[in-house]
Amino acid sequence: MEYNGIILLNKPQGPTSHDMIYRMRRIFGTKKVGHTGTLDPLATGVLPVCIGNATKASDMLLSERKEYVAELVFGYSTDTGDITGVVKEKCSVLPSEEDVKNVLGGFVGEIMQTPPMYSAKKQGGKKLYELAREGRTVERKPVPITVHEAEFLGKGALENSYTVRFQCSKGTYIRVLCEDIGKKLGTLAVMSSLCRTSSGNFRIENSYTVDELEAMNENELAQSLIKTEDLFAYKKIYLSAKQSERMKNGVFVSHPEISESNKYCVYDSNGVFFAVAECIDGRLRIKKSFRS
Repeated sequence: MEYNGIILLNKPQGPTSHDMIYRMRRIFGTKKVGHTGTLDPLATGVLPVCIGNATKASDMLLSERKEYVAELVFGYSTDTGDITGVVKEKCSVLPSEEDVKNVLGGFVGEIMQTPPMYSAKKQGGKKLYELAREGRTVERKPVPITVHEAEFLGKGALENSYTVRFQCSKGTYIRVLCEDIGKKLGTLAVMSSLCRTSSGNFRIENSYTVDELEAMNENELAQSLIKTEDLFAYKKIYLSAKQSERMKNGVFVSHPEISESNKYCVYDSNGVFFAVAECIDGRLRIKKSFRS
């Protein structure tokens, strides 16, 4: 069976996002697999994975807004900004629950954030974490991010830890937020766990674990996918065999149901979705092809 669509994977702690791609390739029996919005090995939660022709839509799935639940532990710092790193410094100042609650409001809104050295952000053609592993530290320019919400959820599982829900713009480093919260409270802090609970409209309650997917048969796997065309809230246009062939060959086609300045999901004469098109001078032109 040929699969096309988005699978919402509930990534476990430990594997990299690329490790999960290998697993999805095996489960769905195709090399056409790609993820959007990388999660670090420590992180869990929503990882949208594109299968088949949906890989052509991956650039459209980098949602502007994401939600995380993070645990931050106070009293020390590490070279990575999270609990997996090497301890750099310790501090005996430990904030109270009220201290943490009260400081969160100062992190809501547009703020400037400096990308961490242990990140995939590139500088001079090289990823920052590659430079960090060489023992190098380079100057990074702060970039604007937006924290829409920062909600205190309670005490964490570890000693001197608390959990916070963040809703923020893409490109936000939660590790850095945790470190900055510690600094604001006159102490040190690192991120001890992280779960992405949503990425745009994709939510964790609609996600599947690897074990759940591996236990599915072909029909169940097909039903677990969000159809590629369902990513677009556009009107559906069905073409005749002749129109389909002409459009697939790059020819603009006319259709009585189209109007200027609109986009459409286009289906061929067999009812198979194959493109997103736009109306130009009264005719349909392919904007993005999703042919397999």
